[in-house]
Amino acid sequence: MTAPVAARPRQAPTRIVLVDDHAIMRQGLRAVLDREEDLAVVGEAGSAEAAAAAVAKTRPNVVLLDLKLTTGPQADGLDLCKRLTQEHPGLGVLVLTTFAEDRLVVEAVQAGARGYVVKDVDTTELVRAIRAVSRGESAFDARSASAMVRSLNSPSPDRERLTDRELEVLRLLARGLSNRAIGKELFISETTVKFHVSNVMRKLLVGRRAEAVYAASKLGLL
Repeated sequence: MTAPVAARPRQAPTRIVLVDDHAIMRQGLRAVLDREEDLAVVGEAGSAEAAAAAVAKTRPNVVLLDLKLTTGPQADGLDLCKRLTQEHPGLGVLVLTTFAEDRLVVEAVQAGARGYVVKDVDTTELVRAIRAVSRGESAFDARSASAMVRSLNSPSPDRERLTDRELEVLRLLARGLSNRAIGKELFISETTVKFHVSNVMRKLLVGRRAEAVYAASKLGLL
C-alpha cells in the first residue's frame, strides 16, 4: 500500500500595513488584498506617527505607502519611508500614490522604497508589485520605471560619483563574483566589500546587486 504524500506546509501570508490619509482608500485596498490567499492586511494608518506605531506593533513584510499624509506635504511620506526602512531592516516599502513626477520616484528610491506605482494601476499589477517587494525585489509601474531610466540616463550634478575603488567593485560584481571573491581579488576584507557595494547601490539609486550592474551598463560605466 502506497503511503500518503505529506501535505506541504502552507506558507505564511505576506503581512501588509496600509498607509494612506483617506480611510475610503484604505478600505478599498483592504477589500482587494483580502481576496488574495497569500496576502494579509495587518494594519492601517493615516499619518506618519500612526504608521510608525502600526509597523512597530504588527511587524509587516510590506508597507503600502502614500506620499501625501494628513500631517503635512509630500515630503512627510518620503521622510516616513526613510524612517521605516532604517528602523526596520528588511521591511519592503511600496509607494502607491497619485504623483508620477520623476523627482519623487527617484527620491522615494533614495529614501529606501523598493517600488513605486501610481494609484491608477490595475489590481493585478498592484498585487504583483506587492509580491515582488515582499521577495526583496523592486517593482515599478511603466511610468515609474521610465522615470528611473530617465534619471539614470541623465545624471544630475547632485548625484555622487563612484570612486575608483567602487568602480573596481562594480566591475567584479558584473562578473558575478561574491563579496568574498571580490575581497580576495582586491585584497580587502569582505566587510569592506559590503561597504563599497552598499555605496554603489545608493549612488546608482538601486536596491539590488543585479540592478546596480544594469544601471551601470545604462550609464556606460561597464
